[in-house]
Amino acid sequence: MTERELYIKSIKYRKNILKYIFHASAGHTGGSLSCIDILNVLYNDVLNVGPENFHSPDRDRYIQSKGHSVEALFVVLADKGFFPESDLETLCKYQSHYIGHPTRKVKGVEQNTGALGHGLPISVGMAIAAKLDKKDYRVFTLLGDGELPEGSNWEAALAASHYKLDNLCAIIDCNTLQITGPTSEVCNTEPLDAKFESFGWAVRHVDGHDMHELVQTLGSLPLSAGKPSAVIAHTVKGKGVSYMENALKWHHGVPTEQQYEVALHELDNAMVTIPDDF
Repeated sequence: MTERELYIKSIKYRKNILKYIFHASAGHTGGSLSCIDILNVLYNDVLNVGPENFHSPDRDRYIQSKGHSVEALFVVLADKGFFPESDLETLCKYQSHYIGHPTRKVKGVEQNTGALGHGLPISVGMAIAAKLDKKDYRVFTLLGDGELPEGSNWEAALAASHYKLDNLCAIIDCNTLQITGPTSEVCNTEPLDAKFESFGWAVRHVDGHDMHELVQTLGSLPLSAGKPSAVIAHTVKGKGVSYMENALKWHHGVPTEQQYEVALHELDNAMVTIPDDF
Protein backbone atom coordinates (compact mmCIF):
# COMPACT_ATOMS: atom_id res chain seq x y z
CA MET A 1 0.00 0.00 0.00
CA THR A 2 1.42 3.40 -0.96
CA GLU A 3 1.77 6.24 1.53
CA ARG A 4 -0.96 8.11 -0.34
CA GLU A 5 -3.28 5.12 -0.01
CA LEU A 6 -2.48 4.91 3.69
CA TYR A 7 -3.28 8.61 4.10
CA ILE A 8 -6.66 8.15 2.38
CA LYS A 9 -7.41 5.11 4.52
CA SER A 10 -6.72 7.11 7.69
CA ILE A 11 -9.35 9.65 6.68
CA LYS A 12 -11.86 6.84 6.17
CA TYR A 13 -10.91 5.33 9.51
CA ARG A 14 -11.44 8.67 11.25
CA LYS A 15 -14.91 8.97 9.72
CA ASN A 16 -15.77 5.48 10.95
CA ILE A 17 -14.46 6.17 14.45
CA LEU A 18 -16.72 9.21 14.66
CA LYS A 19 -19.68 7.38 13.15
CA TYR A 20 -19.67 4.56 15.66
CA ILE A 21 -18.95 6.78 18.66
CA PHE A 22 -21.75 9.15 17.60
CA HIS A 23 -24.31 6.35 17.20
CA ALA A 24 -23.20 4.62 20.40
CA SER A 25 -23.23 7.89 22.38
CA ALA A 26 -20.02 6.67 24.01
CA GLY A 27 -16.34 6.38 23.27
CA HIS A 28 -12.86 7.80 23.68
CA THR A 29 -12.79 10.12 20.70
CA GLY A 30 -9.59 12.14 21.09
CA GLY A 31 -7.24 9.24 21.77
CA SER A 32 -8.70 7.09 19.00
CA LEU A 33 -8.11 9.91 16.52
CA SER A 34 -4.57 10.46 17.76
CA CYS A 35 -3.46 6.84 17.37
CA ILE A 36 -5.31 5.78 14.22
CA ASP A 37 -2.44 6.59 11.83
CA ILE A 38 -0.18 4.31 13.85
CA LEU A 39 -2.65 1.41 13.72
CA ASN A 40 -3.22 2.06 10.02
CA VAL A 41 0.49 1.65 9.22
CA LEU A 42 0.87 -1.35 11.52
CA TYR A 43 -2.02 -3.37 10.10
CA ASN A 44 -1.69 -2.31 6.47
CA ASP A 45 2.09 -2.22 6.07
CA VAL A 46 3.97 -3.86 8.93
CA LEU A 47 2.24 -6.64 10.84
CA ASN A 48 2.20 -10.23 9.66
CA VAL A 49 -1.27 -10.89 10.99
CA GLY A 50 -4.77 -11.16 9.56
CA PRO A 51 -7.91 -13.27 9.80
CA GLU A 52 -6.26 -16.04 7.79
CA ASN A 53 -3.31 -16.55 10.16
CA PHE A 54 -4.55 -15.17 13.48
CA HIS A 55 -4.22 -18.56 15.16
CA SER A 56 -0.81 -19.30 13.68
CA PRO A 57 2.01 -19.47 16.24
CA ASP A 58 4.16 -17.52 13.77
CA ARG A 59 1.93 -14.44 13.51
CA ASP A 60 3.04 -11.03 14.76
CA ARG A 61 1.32 -9.86 17.94
CA TYR A 62 -0.25 -6.46 18.61
CA ILE A 63 -1.35 -5.44 22.11
CA GLN A 64 -3.26 -2.18 22.62
CA SER A 65 -2.23 -1.16 26.10
CA LYS A 66 -4.15 2.14 25.89
CA GLY A 67 -7.30 0.07 25.68
CA HIS A 68 -9.70 2.97 26.14
CA SER A 69 -8.99 4.00 22.54
CA VAL A 70 -10.56 0.77 21.39
CA GLU A 71 -12.68 2.39 18.66
CA ALA A 72 -9.53 2.90 16.58
CA LEU A 73 -8.65 -0.77 16.93
CA PHE A 74 -12.18 -1.94 16.12
CA VAL A 75 -12.46 0.02 12.86
CA VAL A 76 -9.09 -1.29 11.68
CA LEU A 77 -9.90 -4.90 12.57
CA ALA A 78 -13.22 -4.60 10.73
CA ASP A 79 -11.47 -3.17 7.68
CA LYS A 80 -9.01 -6.07 7.71
CA GLY A 81 -11.89 -8.56 7.66
CA PHE A 82 -11.73 -9.96 11.17
CA PHE A 83 -15.48 -9.33 11.49
CA PRO A 84 -18.20 -7.55 9.50
CA GLU A 85 -18.14 -3.78 9.90
CA SER A 86 -21.86 -3.91 10.62
CA ASP A 87 -21.00 -5.53 13.97
CA LEU A 88 -19.81 -2.14 15.16
CA GLU A 89 -23.36 -0.85 15.05
CA THR A 90 -23.70 -2.65 18.39
CA LEU A 91 -20.82 -0.70 19.98
CA CYS A 92 -21.48 -0.28 23.72
CA LYS A 93 -24.93 -1.83 23.42
CA TYR A 94 -26.36 -4.39 25.84
CA GLN A 95 -24.74 -7.85 25.42
CA SER A 96 -22.45 -6.64 22.62
CA HIS A 97 -18.83 -7.84 22.62
CA TYR A 98 -17.86 -4.43 21.24
CA ILE A 99 -17.44 -2.63 24.52
CA GLY A 100 -15.26 0.23 25.75
CA HIS A 101 -12.04 -1.76 25.97
CA PRO A 102 -10.46 -4.61 23.97
CA THR A 103 -11.69 -8.08 24.80
CA ARG A 104 -10.69 -11.42 23.32
CA LYS A 105 -14.35 -12.06 22.60
CA VAL A 106 -13.76 -9.82 19.56
CA LYS A 107 -11.96 -11.55 16.70
CA GLY A 108 -8.49 -10.16 16.13
CA VAL A 109 -7.93 -8.94 19.69
CA GLU A 110 -4.89 -10.61 21.25
CA GLN A 111 -5.52 -9.71 24.87
CA ASN A 112 -7.96 -7.96 27.17
CA THR A 113 -6.53 -4.55 28.06
CA GLY A 114 -7.62 -1.30 29.59
CA ALA A 115 -6.17 -1.48 33.07
CA LEU A 116 -3.37 0.90 32.15
CA GLY A 117 0.20 -0.28 32.52
CA HIS A 118 -0.60 -3.91 31.68
CA GLY A 119 0.02 -3.98 27.93
CA LEU A 120 3.80 -3.68 28.07
CA PRO A 121 4.26 -6.46 30.67
CA ILE A 122 2.06 -8.76 28.57
CA SER A 123 4.07 -7.90 25.47
CA VAL A 124 7.35 -8.59 27.24
CA GLY A 125 6.07 -12.05 28.16
CA MET A 126 5.08 -12.73 24.54
CA ALA A 127 8.46 -11.55 23.28
CA ILE A 128 10.30 -13.77 25.79
CA ALA A 129 8.17 -16.70 24.65
CA ALA A 130 9.21 -16.06 21.04
CA LYS A 131 12.87 -16.13 22.03
CA LEU A 132 12.45 -19.33 24.04
CA ASP A 133 10.52 -21.03 21.22
CA LYS A 134 12.98 -19.75 18.59
CA LYS A 135 10.14 -18.04 16.72
CA ASP A 136 10.59 -15.03 14.45
CA TYR A 137 7.34 -13.27 15.27
CA ARG A 138 7.45 -9.73 16.57
CA VAL A 139 5.44 -8.08 19.35
CA PHE A 140 4.12 -4.51 19.12
CA THR A 141 2.30 -2.62 21.83
CA LEU A 142 0.73 0.83 21.86
CA LEU A 143 1.02 2.82 25.08
CA GLY A 144 -0.52 6.16 25.96
CA ASP A 145 1.84 8.75 27.42
CA GLY A 146 -0.71 9.19 30.21
CA GLU A 147 -0.31 5.58 31.38
CA LEU A 148 3.49 5.70 31.68
CA PRO A 149 3.51 6.69 35.39
CA GLU A 150 2.26 3.16 36.14
CA GLY A 151 5.19 1.34 37.75
CA SER A 152 4.46 -1.91 35.92
CA ASN A 153 5.63 -0.26 32.71
CA TRP A 154 9.10 0.36 34.08
CA GLU A 155 9.44 -3.12 35.58
CA ALA A 156 8.56 -4.45 32.12
CA ALA A 157 10.98 -2.04 30.43
CA LEU A 158 13.79 -3.27 32.67
CA ALA A 159 12.97 -6.92 31.92
CA ALA A 160 12.77 -6.25 28.17
CA SER A 161 16.28 -4.81 28.17
CA HIS A 162 17.66 -7.55 30.41
CA TYR A 163 16.41 -10.27 28.05
CA LYS A 164 17.57 -8.35 24.95
CA LEU A 165 14.10 -8.39 23.40
CA ASP A 166 14.84 -6.87 20.01
CA ASN A 167 11.63 -8.55 18.78
CA LEU A 168 9.62 -6.07 20.90
CA CYS A 169 8.49 -2.57 19.94
CA ALA A 170 6.67 -0.21 22.27
CA ILE A 171 5.01 2.72 20.52
CA ILE A 172 4.06 5.67 22.71
CA ASP A 173 1.07 7.69 21.50
CA CYS A 174 2.46 10.93 22.85
CA ASN A 175 -0.45 13.38 22.55
CA THR A 176 0.47 15.12 25.86
CA LEU A 177 -3.08 15.04 27.26
CA GLN A 178 -4.88 12.64 29.56
CA ILE A 179 -8.29 12.58 31.19
CA THR A 180 -7.53 15.09 33.95
CA GLY A 181 -5.11 17.43 32.19
CA PRO A 182 -1.76 17.74 30.41
CA THR A 183 0.55 14.82 31.19
CA SER A 184 3.24 17.31 32.21
CA GLU A 185 0.99 18.55 35.01
CA VAL A 186 -0.69 15.30 36.11
CA CYS A 187 2.56 13.34 36.43
CA ASN A 188 5.46 14.46 34.29
CA THR A 189 7.40 11.57 32.71
CA GLU A 190 9.69 13.60 30.49
CA PRO A 191 12.29 13.16 29.17
CA LEU A 192 10.85 9.91 27.82
CA ASP A 193 13.72 9.22 25.44
CA ALA A 194 16.35 9.51 28.18
CA LYS A 195 14.30 7.32 30.51
CA PHE A 196 13.88 4.49 27.98
CA GLU A 197 17.53 4.77 26.93
CA SER A 198 18.61 4.54 30.57
CA PHE A 199 16.63 1.30 30.79
CA GLY A 200 18.58 -0.08 27.82
CA TRP A 201 16.14 0.57 24.96
CA ALA A 202 16.82 1.96 21.49
CA VAL A 203 14.65 5.05 20.97
CA ARG A 204 13.41 7.05 18.00
CA HIS A 205 11.07 10.03 17.76
CA VAL A 206 8.56 10.19 14.89
CA ASP A 207 5.66 12.35 13.79
CA GLY A 208 2.78 10.04 14.61
CA HIS A 209 0.71 11.40 11.73
CA ASP A 210 3.41 11.27 9.05
CA MET A 211 2.93 8.16 6.93
CA HIS A 212 6.46 8.24 5.56
CA GLU A 213 8.08 8.43 8.99
CA LEU A 214 5.82 5.72 10.41
CA VAL A 215 6.38 3.36 7.46
CA GLN A 216 10.14 3.88 7.47
CA THR A 217 10.53 3.47 11.23
CA LEU A 218 8.09 0.65 11.96
CA GLY A 219 9.19 -1.21 8.85
CA SER A 220 12.88 -1.21 9.79
CA LEU A 221 12.88 -2.66 13.28
CA PRO A 222 14.70 -3.38 15.49
CA LEU A 223 16.21 0.05 15.90
CA SER A 224 19.27 -1.66 17.37
CA ALA A 225 20.17 -5.35 17.51
CA GLY A 226 19.85 -6.81 20.97
CA LYS A 227 17.69 -3.97 22.29
CA PRO A 228 13.91 -3.47 22.54
CA SER A 229 12.65 -0.56 20.44
CA ALA A 230 10.73 2.44 21.78
CA VAL A 231 9.08 4.64 19.17
CA ILE A 232 7.88 7.94 20.61
CA ALA A 233 5.11 9.04 18.24
CA HIS A 234 4.24 12.71 18.65
CA THR A 235 0.52 13.02 17.96
CA VAL A 236 -2.38 15.42 18.34
CA LYS A 237 -5.33 14.41 20.46
CA GLY A 238 -8.45 14.64 18.26
CA LYS A 239 -6.34 14.82 15.09
CA GLY A 240 -8.30 15.56 11.93
CA VAL A 241 -11.19 17.49 13.46
CA SER A 242 -10.33 21.13 14.13
CA TYR A 243 -12.46 21.70 17.22
CA MET A 244 -11.30 18.44 18.80
CA GLU A 245 -7.57 18.92 18.31
CA ASN A 246 -5.63 19.43 21.56
CA ALA A 247 -8.91 19.86 23.45
CA LEU A 248 -9.02 18.03 26.79
CA LYS A 249 -12.83 17.72 26.74
CA TRP A 250 -12.62 15.29 23.80
CA HIS A 251 -10.81 12.64 25.79
CA HIS A 252 -14.14 10.80 25.86
CA GLY A 253 -16.51 13.35 24.37
CA VAL A 254 -19.38 12.44 22.05
CA PRO A 255 -20.24 14.96 19.30
CA THR A 256 -23.69 16.41 18.92
CA GLU A 257 -25.40 15.92 15.57
CA GLN A 258 -24.22 19.34 14.41
CA GLN A 259 -20.66 18.72 15.61
CA TYR A 260 -20.68 15.33 13.91
CA GLU A 261 -21.70 16.89 10.59
CA VAL A 262 -18.96 19.52 10.90
CA ALA A 263 -16.39 16.81 11.58
CA LEU A 264 -17.48 14.78 8.54
CA HIS A 265 -17.36 17.91 6.39
CA GLU A 266 -13.78 18.62 7.48
CA LEU A 267 -12.71 15.05 6.80
CA ASP A 268 -14.39 15.08 3.39
CA ASN A 269 -12.48 18.27 2.59
CA ALA A 270 -9.25 16.60 3.66
CA MET A 271 -9.98 13.83 1.17
CA VAL A 272 -10.42 16.16 -1.81
CA THR A 273 -7.49 18.43 -0.97
CA ILE A 274 -4.75 15.79 -0.93
CA PRO A 275 -1.84 17.13 -3.00
CA ASP A 276 -1.36 15.37 -6.34
CA ASP A 277 2.30 14.72 -5.57
CA PHE A 278 1.61 13.16 -2.16
